[in-house]
Amino acid sequence: MTTPSEPGLDAIMSERRQLIGLAYRLLGSLADAEDVVQETYARWYAMSPQRREAVDSPGAWLTTVASRICLDLLTSARARRERYVGAWVPEPLPGPIEAGSADPADRVTLDESVGMAFLVVLESMTPAERVAFVLHDVFGYPFADVAGIVGRSPAACRQLASSARRRVRDARPAGAPASRRAAVVGDFKRAWEAGDIEALVALLDPGATVVADGGGLVSAVLHPLEGPEQIARYAVDLAGRVAGMAFRERTVNGQPGLVAERGGDVVAVLAFDVAGDRITRIWAVRNPEKLRRWTSGPAS
Repeated sequence: MTTPSEPGLDAIMSERRQLIGLAYRLLGSLADAEDVVQETYARWYAMSPQRREAVDSPGAWLTTVASRICLDLLTSARARRERYVGAWVPEPLPGPIEAGSADPADRVTLDESVGMAFLVVLESMTPAERVAFVLHDVFGYPFADVAGIVGRSPAACRQLASSARRRVRDARPAGAPASRRAAVVGDFKRAWEAGDIEALVALLDPGATVVADGGGLVSAVLHPLEGPEQIARYAVDLAGRVAGMAFRERTVNGQPGLVAERGGDVVAVLAFDVAGDRITRIWAVRNPEKLRRWTSGPAS
């Protein structure tokens, strides 16, 4: 085991933030991402000093190992998700995860790649598509390197990323400026607090959906709610049934969102997808295991 004074330790540990950012995008869970990074470093330090010194690029080695661990987890996650109670929504975060580097303009931006809408699209991909796309389009790794991680040819990895890119493009709405998204979410909050069904309906797209994740640990609708009227009436009814619930505007995965609190505890985090002046999708995370990083600090 190394000591803090060992040469190269700072360089090795500086990769941690990027590795967590990569693993979170691949797995949709910060807790799982941290486990992956811990296992990656354990494997690094399990090698002899001679073997570590022989590694030309420790950062590339760590990325390769972390990506392969994620690929294995994604393959097994399919079965786990089938046993999950209700819908599975990625773990919401109070702000984006930094990745430590900028990407070319023709690739997905790092802020966009941590948004809830993007993460949900990633969930629809095969494990190989997801890894190839995130490594290449988000983090800028060449297909030759991706091939060594995924275990396929560079040409096959190019096809995987291309397929994933089409999924993202097809699922991406027209979008709205950040200031407009914040205004729409703020209007939704005020209409919800006022119990104004008519105002809520006006803020929702005709094809709007709500997906809730309680994980079987707390109550949550098991199937998506569809349509402005159904969503608005459910929201008002819920606020009326849960005494003492307050809403705060917070940044959720880099986008305007809401946090529901009761007695000082965060009981739900809501992420929104906004197109134009209307909300198209709402993801409501109630699973307490996914809310551990949330506090009732200042709104951001």
